[in-house]
Amino acid sequence: MKEKEHQSIEWKESWQDEYLKWICGYANAYGGTIYIGTDDNGNVVGIDNARDLLERIPNKITDTMGIIVDVNLLYKGELEYLQIIVDKYPSLISFRGKYYYRSGSTMREITGKELERTLLKTQGRTWDGVPLPKLSVTDLKQDAIQLFKEKAVKRGRLTKEEVSVEDDILMENLHLIDEDGYLIKAAMLAFYKDPEKWVTGSYIKIGYFGKSDSDLVYQDEVHGPLIEQVDKTVDLVYTKYMKALIDYEGIQRVEQFMFHKDAFREILLNAIVHKDYSSCNPIQISVYKDKIYIWNDGEMPPNLDSTDKLFMKHSSKPYNPKLANIFFKSGMIEAWGRGFEKIREACALYDGPLPEYEINEAGIMVLCKACDRYLELLRNDVQHPVQNEQDVEQDIKSAIIKYCKEPRTTKEIIEYFGFANRLYLKRHYLDAMLTDGQLKMTIPDKATSKNQKYYS
Repeated sequence: MKEKEHQSIEWKESWQDEYLKWICGYANAYGGTIYIGTDDNGNVVGIDNARDLLERIPNKITDTMGIIVDVNLLYKGELEYLQIIVDKYPSLISFRGKYYYRSGSTMREITGKELERTLLKTQGRTWDGVPLPKLSVTDLKQDAIQLFKEKAVKRGRLTKEEVSVEDDILMENLHLIDEDGYLIKAAMLAFYKDPEKWVTGSYIKIGYFGKSDSDLVYQDEVHGPLIEQVDKTVDLVYTKYMKALIDYEGIQRVEQFMFHKDAFREILLNAIVHKDYSSCNPIQISVYKDKIYIWNDGEMPPNLDSTDKLFMKHSSKPYNPKLANIFFKSGMIEAWGRGFEKIREACALYDGPLPEYEINEAGIMVLCKACDRYLELLRNDVQHPVQNEQDVEQDIKSAIIKYCKEPRTTKEIIEYFGFANRLYLKRHYLDAMLTDGQLKMTIPDKATSKNQKYYS
């Protein structure tokens, strides 16, 4: 009880104007009380100018912060002392242009990203709920919206009737348009063709590392609407970056990956939903032959600060609730923290370890270790322990052939695999695959036709 009282009570022998900061901090936290004329143990020592301060202090507080507090004159015997009672204020209070917050037994200034979040919170908003006046529904990418609709209907989160409406009505129904009629940031991130135009770092960076952390063998970036980035990233990691080793169940030939794809997908979705997009840093995925690191510049709720707590039953409090709702409606994530149970179930299918979470001020780092069966197969796979560039090229060609079972345009291939541009696709893959007969053109006599598609 004593410790709790110390968090909301200050004892001061005399008044100093610097205590106005403490009053500001109490108003921005949970309220509190300051006694003037007491020693550090709370014993009354009295002050000579109590009646003068009784008049001056309320005026100083109102003039500098625009708030009203209760200032009471108290007595202990012949000693006079003051009691200053500060209530918690619903809006953020500043003192001389700065914001202070009472945290435990200390006072600290609120700055940077924390200040931005706190200001938004007092307005009943989150970062992903901030409107973008210069963005309209017609600016959103139709393919991304269509992908959302297909996923939402397939998972039963929305009906065909609910998605068969005009885009502006769909955005309204998803609560992605604010009270003034503006699209919010969550809509931009999920559906705009190039969210980096608005938010730097809203993409995913992938790298394969060899013998050491400095040995970057190759890397890629996945751009575009977040609703599209998920599948693109998972496909890219599991075709180019992660080597599937061959295992057998009886006579059945199966592909064994180091980490279950469903678990990886859930971790990636958590990174997207909980990321602090105001940091301007991309999600980073580092792949090694026996482990994967997934990092994002975000944070978890204070009560979920360890791996053990994450895999216990807990409520769902996404860092970006508006964005999370989009992914929930699409069926890509679950509500009420169900995602971590899905990770547990997927890891169990491989008899693999649960991912390890390191949560601190630098962000959220997730370590995904290879399962024992994969490590055993890896030790026996002496011919190709690590993918080289030729292996990677062949894996991508195989993936293109699979993707082009249905005729695809160059734009579709580029967007699906995250290639840099048309020239890169042509030089590295299309020309050779057409020559080898791995791909064919739907309009062979007009190679440069804008309607040209490729099929396997």
